[in-house]
Amino acid sequence: MTYRQSFQMIFEMKEFATFTAAEQRYIRRSLDVASIGATAGDRWSRHDGERASIEAQARLYRGTLSAMRETVPDDIELKAASNFVTQLVMISGSDLGEGKLASFAAYRFLYERLLGGAVRPWLASAFMAAAALPHVHPTLRRTLLRSIGEDDVLAAGWSARDTVFTPEWVDKVPVTVF
Repeated sequence: MTYRQSFQMIFEMKEFATFTAAEQRYIRRSLDVASIGATAGDRWSRHDGERASIEAQARLYRGTLSAMRETVPDDIELKAASNFVTQLVMISGSDLGEGKLASFAAYRFLYERLLGGAVRPWLASAFMAAAALPHVHPTLRRTLLRSIGEDDVLAAGWSARDTVFTPEWVDKVPVTVF
């Protein structure tokens, strides 16, 4: 690992630490669902309702994410990106509707890892569209839309570099007293 990658990893770890416990858990859960599917429910579900939510998320991710990774637009021309943006808003709306992500930063952190760094130019618009969907509770909608800053919306350009740090499940370690 290069010095630059080490610095980037530390920066990403520090950013992850700023998210709420619910956001951190949902990000790790979603990354597990994306990689192992519905069996992530064995690790993450605390009750039947959460297991059903994980299974629905797995179905949505399974049918969408791999195709989306292949079709991330490399051009900002809207016509060329219309199908991709539609899918991104749909899947984003599902994740935001869960009520576990309460900020653009947490959403961006998750989606950079789900779809890669090349998705950055599309995240602000997809986030705002998904946050404004009627199924998102009005209080959460307000919180989400207030969380996106001017810099996120008005950026002149976005880096396409991939992320370095990916948070993972950590098993509880029993405390041993010596």
